[in-house]
Amino acid sequence: MTAADTMTGIFDDAFHTLRTDINGDYMAPPVLLLDSPDQLTISFDEITESNSYLRYSLVHCNANWTESPLVESEFLDGFNFGNVDDYEYSRMTSAHYVNYRITLPNDRFRFKISGNYLVRVYRDDDPDTTLLQARFMVSESTATVQADVLSVTDIDYNDSHQQVSVTVDATNAKVEDVFNDLMVYVSQNGRLDNEVMVRQPLRVSGKKAFYEHLRQLIFPAGNEYRRMETVSTTYPGMNVEAVEYHDPYYHATLTTDYPRSAGSYIYDQTQSGRFFIREYNSSDSDTEADYVVTHFSLDAPELPGKHIFLDGDLTGRRFDPQSLMTYNRATGRYEKTLLLKQGAYNYQYLTIDAGGGSHSGSTSTIEGDFYQTRNEYLVKVYTRRRGERYDRLIGVTSVIFH
Repeated sequence: MTAADTMTGIFDDAFHTLRTDINGDYMAPPVLLLDSPDQLTISFDEITESNSYLRYSLVHCNANWTESPLVESEFLDGFNFGNVDDYEYSRMTSAHYVNYRITLPNDRFRFKISGNYLVRVYRDDDPDTTLLQARFMVSESTATVQADVLSVTDIDYNDSHQQVSVTVDATNAKVEDVFNDLMVYVSQNGRLDNEVMVRQPLRVSGKKAFYEHLRQLIFPAGNEYRRMETVSTTYPGMNVEAVEYHDPYYHATLTTDYPRSAGSYIYDQTQSGRFFIREYNSSDSDTEADYVVTHFSLDAPELPGKHIFLDGDLTGRRFDPQSLMTYNRATGRYEKTLLLKQGAYNYQYLTIDAGGGSHSGSTSTIEGDFYQTRNEYLVKVYTRRRGERYDRLIGVTSVIFH
């Protein structure tokens, strides 16, 4: 891990299933409202027989997720460390693990200011080695943010793109220059690779900024996420071909996937790339769901000069060895094996040029781009006031294309 890495991620092979929720809602983006009763819970597992002594601390970040220059006393009221002492052992599982939970804010501190935050988890005897980290945000909600998304875009009409428009009313946010002082970030289905930032609106009226007919806000429409469920270890779930036990883990072989770009759009209600932990016969899936070695395969010709990545929250939205598909010439398939906790998962296949260049994954090659796709867009609005050394998060909204 490099110092510049502020993406959500796991850096130790013993840890798995990093999740965040707001007030128990796993579908909500990880955004706390400043000075509210909101609570963020970060949970994760360590595959081990006994608990580790873990600690966490917080980092304040700029709008672009680089570390801000603030000292801890400027963004926190309290101590910037805590022990991860909320944990439970797994029960009735083949894989033995410890489930940990961190709740923020808590009795150790409160947030003084809005913005982007990163929580780091480390062993108490090795504070310089980050085991895992998770992004979240704290919003002032002083600006009113509205968004809309249409399939009639400035480049095509009900074809392969969707266009987002945003209106920001900064009347109560104390923004001096609405045209130049706002930073609007828009992301699609939780993806980081194709997130865009817009500085200038198309027009301004008083303290209202209108972001419309802007090329940056046109997104490839993609396709509905693929789904699979490993909620049982006794029978194959959705899109699972077989479940077998090979000591020490259960193995789930998924139904072979095929490219969908040449087909037609088929509606499927998905979770926009998220996953949910669930064991169908359990009273508490957090500690009673087992770990399953999950085998993915994509039947597609080898694509020279292209990398194919498995995208979704299951891989932390990272393009790295953990999400990179490997082409097997013997089977004629791209393959990937992941150790996943039982549950319902969303995923898709993104391609990237192997030579570098663009870091944005493409849906067009494998998944296809269909204007009907039910995409979820998250809009975040930041500003930096004169003389301040950090980016305030003044408003957040989300919109789903129907």
